[in-house]
Amino acid sequence: MGQYREIIQIVGYQNSGKTTLMEQLIRQAASEGLYVGTIKHHGHGGIPIGDNSKDSFRHEQAGAHVTAVEGDGTLRISISQSNWQLADILAIYASFNMDVILIEGYKNEHYPKVVLLRTIEDQELLEKVTNIICVIYWPAYPLEKPLEYPTFSIHENAQYMEFLMKEMRRSS
Repeated sequence: MGQYREIIQIVGYQNSGKTTLMEQLIRQAASEGLYVGTIKHHGHGGIPIGDNSKDSFRHEQAGAHVTAVEGDGTLRISISQSNWQLADILAIYASFNMDVILIEGYKNEHYPKVVLLRTIEDQELLEKVTNIICVIYWPAYPLEKPLEYPTFSIHENAQYMEFLMKEMRRSS
């Protein structure tokens, strides 16, 4: 999976801006004619039935062609089983014609990642996750020294969007 389409993960702790960044990337990619699919990991328990006000609905409203949310064994494409692995969901997505799949969450998977850092406490993510392609940090995060990957302030929207769009166009 990933050889015919680009897969990028957006990771960060709660309220770090993951869904907002996902919306920005979906809108930009869709405006450029890319077909986008999204997968959201709901890491805080199950998914309420009929809950259309949450992140996967925001992904759809932003222009994603296929969306899914997984949490506590439920995959919201109306399929249930005892547990879902990201690989299982990606296998389902393989049948859809998409240029890019954006994944919100799943910190322990090994796809290329954008890491969002809001506070100094979030810095531990840099040691916990693999395959970091860039870091986007908030003003409250004290960037004291350069990191080993491209780093953008959350306010450098044009710069990080240009960088990430190049990444998303690589396979299309």
